[in-house]
Amino acid sequence: MNTNDATSWETAVLSGGPADGLRVRVTDRPGVLQVTCPCVIEGSQSGIRAEALHIYRRDRKVKSEPLRYGFDVASP
Repeated sequence: MNTNDATSWETAVLSGGPADGLRVRVTDRPGVLQVTCPCVIEGSQSGIRAEALHIYRRDRKVKSEPLRYGFDVASP
């Protein structure tokens, strides 16, 4: 699939968690999306960063746009 082709992208909406209501564009209908949020690092740690990881899983019952991804509270 050519990712430069506008017809290959689909809109998806995230439900729940820190990205609730966020709309994203995806290709190939991935089963899982990862959303990261930056964390504040104390001190001057040059070049080091920390991010909180949140997992969203595709609702496979939704067959047309917008696709739906629900927050997985059990993931890391």
